[in-house]
Amino acid sequence: MKNLVLILIIIGALNWGLIGFFRYDLVSSIFGGEFEIVSRIIYAIVGLAGIYAISFFFRNREVTQG
Repeated sequence: MKNLVLILIIIGALNWGLIGFFRYDLVSSIFGGEFEIVSRIIYAIVGLAGIYAISFFFRNREVTQG
């Protein structure tokens, strides 16, 4: 689950980077037009992954001793 969330966050970050640097929305380009609802679903899932990732800051971290 954690890996899936991180992958979704990376996809979202790359998409926002493309929007910021080149004004190119990759998700909208792939799923735009008649599949606009798919784009909105992807944005929502990526947003939920970001919200879930906030919990990573509050989880117990394992301390390794070497």
